[in-house]
Amino acid sequence: MSAPNPHATNPQATGTSDALRQRAVELDAADPLAGYRSHFIGTETDLSYLDGNSLGRPLKRTPGDISTFIHEGWGGRLIRGWDEEWLELPQAIGDQLGRAVLGAAPGQTIIADSTTVVLYKLIRAALAAVKDPTRTEIVLDTDNFPTDRYLVEGIAGEEGLTLRWIDADPSSGVTLDQVREAVGPATAVVLLSHVAYRSGFLADLPGITAAVHDAGALVVWDLCHSAGSVELELDACGVDFAAGCTYKYLNGGPGSPAFAYVKARHLGGLSQPIWGWMGRKDAFEMGPGYEAAPGIRGFLSGTPAIFGMIAMRGTLDLIEEAGMPAIREKSRRLTAYALELHDAWLAPAGVRLATPRDPELRGSHITVDHPAFREVTAALWEKDVIPDFRAPQGIRIGLSPLSTGFTEVHRGMDAIRALLPAD
Repeated sequence: MSAPNPHATNPQATGTSDALRQRAVELDAADPLAGYRSHFIGTETDLSYLDGNSLGRPLKRTPGDISTFIHEGWGGRLIRGWDEEWLELPQAIGDQLGRAVLGAAPGQTIIADSTTVVLYKLIRAALAAVKDPTRTEIVLDTDNFPTDRYLVEGIAGEEGLTLRWIDADPSSGVTLDQVREAVGPATAVVLLSHVAYRSGFLADLPGITAAVHDAGALVVWDLCHSAGSVELELDACGVDFAAGCTYKYLNGGPGSPAFAYVKARHLGGLSQPIWGWMGRKDAFEMGPGYEAAPGIRGFLSGTPAIFGMIAMRGTLDLIEEAGMPAIREKSRRLTAYALELHDAWLAPAGVRLATPRDPELRGSHITVDHPAFREVTAALWEKDVIPDFRAPQGIRIGLSPLSTGFTEVHRGMDAIRALLPAD
């Protein structure tokens, strides 16, 4: 049997549920990453999990990894564990994340804090690095994730800076042309999300980064919805700073720590604003005054969150094995099939697609809108079909490439169709 076309609607599979289900079976059979699903807890059940872009499933190895850490590391080595391994984990796992996911050479990525705290550090560090008093503007967009907007509003208030807003279309995202129009001689820093949290729109990271640099400014990228599902080449694209969470496509678990990427050329002499003992040159000297640790370690502040790092290490191992090109291809296939089901079932019932159709312009989730979706989502959860609701009327269908199957997508979308109110 020849492999089905992963990117276009199949005209022979747009009618009955049986035909669409058979299409899912064929896609699962042709999927070279299908075997990775068995590594995740819960994938053997009939539950349809369509929210991997909010919280990833745990790996089956994670309970054993954490148990070993509790009994042998924490319980066996006790405080000796800090000197023997734990103090180095933020950078060691950061380097693995850089290598496997971010396209980053060693020494530029570290695991620390929450995304909010990391973004605050990076934005303030970027502003300090500009060193031009005439550059008084921060560029951001109106539909970025709330944390990003709130942070920049607060920083602008603290520093007496001006915000220049890009009016983003909630059904798409920030375009290269919009960025070119927004940046100029007064621009200090641009903060954008690589994948829009509502629509799944995939921004032109290389093009936008180059446009920001052409204007003499620096860029901070939020990678929360792309790290682990979309190929990234931060070094090659000249990205200055980036942050992201690890509980979505990296499966670190609820509240697992975020990551910070700082391009090597910015690390020398750059200061971040939250000085803590773990980011000091000699943390255990406990002496007066603060001198930052050299390199990326200077972006640490407090004690590292070891449990979340242990959980994400398993997914990083899988990503290195599978490779991001194959993971991204699976992401395209999953979202293409979800669009096929939307067109066959949901669009005729009045559901509106709020995600780009071009697979090169979307990440690993799609959003569909309908006035009944708040109530529909609550009913879906009761039926073990778990998408994500985003006000005012959107359901996000998040498809994590390593843990989501096509039959699972069919089952979930069929449940959405069944719960839509009749005209």
